Amino acid sequence: MGRGRPTDVARILPLENGPLTTCFFEVSSTPVCWTPGGRQRCALLLATIGIYGVLSYSVSQRTREIGIRMALGATRGSVLGFVFRQGALIGAAGVVAGVVGSLASMRLIGDLLFGVTPTDLTTYLEIPLLLFAVILCATWIPARRATSVDPISALRWE
Repeated sequence: MGRGRPTDVARILPLENGPLTTCFFEVSSTPVCWTPGGRQRCALLLATIGIYGVLSYSVSQRTREIGIRMALGATRGSVLGFVFRQGALIGAAGVVAGVVGSLASMRLIGDLLFGVTPTDLTTYLEIPLLLFAVILCATWIPARRATSVDPISALRWE
């Protein structure tokens, strides 16, 4: 087990109990972040939690505004679209800033990349699309919560 090499997460070990032979799984003590793709999954999970937290906080701070909009006749669909659009704009700005930053630092990080060239077009297309899809999914829950704001309780809230 060398540093940087993937290890088996689970091995099948034989267990002999008399005439019948059964198997059970021995789960390795290897942390998730050391498995192939584990760091990427952890980073994606942290990004999702962060985006959800920021948008949820934003919706909670705008409860009064959303209540006023609904009291003046805004439909649930328009409030859903409003919050969803807000999250998509923030997400698009973040994705564009990330792509521009990675293009700007291409020469600096070129030696640190493994299995990918700094100008890999697939990476510059797939990763931003995946992140934007994650942003839209993380936006959905606060947007749905905003549609359930009761206008009267929102106006009395403060």
